[in-house]
Amino acid sequence: MKKLLATLETKKQRLDNYRPLPPDLVRNLEKWFKIELTYTSNAIEGNTLSRADTALIVEKGLTVEGKTLTEHLEAVNHAHAFEWIATLAHLKRKDLTEHHILDLHRQILQKIDDANAGRYRTVSVRIAGSRAIMPNPVKVPRLYDEFISWLHDAHGNELAIAADAHFRLVSIHPFVDGNGRTARLLMNLLLMQAGFPPAIIRKDDRKRYIDSIEAGQLGKSRDDYYQLMFASVDRSLNIYLNAIEQKVETTRAAGKPLLKIGELAKLVGETVPTIRYWTREGLLSVAERSPGGYQLYTQSQVSVVQKIKKLQEKRLTLAEIKKVLNSN
Repeated sequence: MKKLLATLETKKQRLDNYRPLPPDLVRNLEKWFKIELTYTSNAIEGNTLSRADTALIVEKGLTVEGKTLTEHLEAVNHAHAFEWIATLAHLKRKDLTEHHILDLHRQILQKIDDANAGRYRTVSVRIAGSRAIMPNPVKVPRLYDEFISWLHDAHGNELAIAADAHFRLVSIHPFVDGNGRTARLLMNLLLMQAGFPPAIIRKDDRKRYIDSIEAGQLGKSRDDYYQLMFASVDRSLNIYLNAIEQKVETTRAAGKPLLKIGELAKLVGETVPTIRYWTREGLLSVAERSPGGYQLYTQSQVSVVQKIKKLQEKRLTLAEIKKVLNSN
C-alpha cells in the first residue's frame, strides 16, 4: 500500500510541475469529469442512464425517452453538486462544517425527496443484500459530530484521509438515501483540496466497491477497499498527465520553442518577478519545466500577457482579470 501511495504522490508532483495548468485544458477536463462522475456515481446506485444520456441531460437540458423523471433529476443534481464542491476546493479540510455536507446532500436529493434532503434520517435503514448493520438513528447526530471532529483533526496521508472519510460517512449512513453519492463527492472534494483530481469509481467496479465497503464494516480487512480507491485516483492522475503532456508535445511538434521566464519577460517588457507572480496567481500557464527546474512557457503566453496589461489599464483586479482570461 505504501508503494502505491508513493507512486500516486510522485504522479501528483509531476502534475504540480505543470501548474498552473492551461485554462482551456482545465475547462475540458472539468467538463469531462463532471459527466463521467455523474454517470458512474448514479450508475452505482442503479440509475440506468447511459454515459451519452447523462451528457445530453446535463449539457443540453434534453430529456431521454424511456427514462424516469427521478433518473433525469439525479443526473442534473449530481452535476450541479460537483460544480458546487469545485467552488469549495480552495478551503482547508478543517474549514468544512456539518452544514457543507448537509448542503451537499440536499443538492443530491432536491426535487427528488425534499422532505429528507439535507436532513438526518430518523428511521432505521438496512442496505439491501448487506449483512452490515447501520447505526440506530438516535445515534446519528452524535456519530456525525464525531465524524466532523475526526475530519478536522485527522493527520497523515491526504489520499488515505479522503478514502477514510468516504468509508466513515457511508458507515454512519446519516441519510435515508443519497449516502453513497454524498460520500463519493465528499471524498472528491477532499482530494481536490489536496491537489489531486477527482476519483472515478467505474460502473464495472460496482460489486467490488460494495463488497469492499461491507467487508470493512464487518471488521474485515479494508485493503481491497483502499486498493480500489487509490486505483481510481491513479486513473484520474493519468488522464490529467496524458492531457497536459500531449499538449506539450503538440506545442513542440509545431516547431515553436518554449520560452524561459526571462525570455518571456523580455519579449513582453515585464520583469521576471511580475511574470512569476502572475504565474503563481494562475494568470499564466507553465507548459513544462526544464531538467534544471526552469519554468517554460509557450509562445501563446505572450498574447496572454498583453491581454493582462490591457485589462490592468482598465483597472481590473487580478481576480477579475483571471475570470476574463478563463472565460475566453
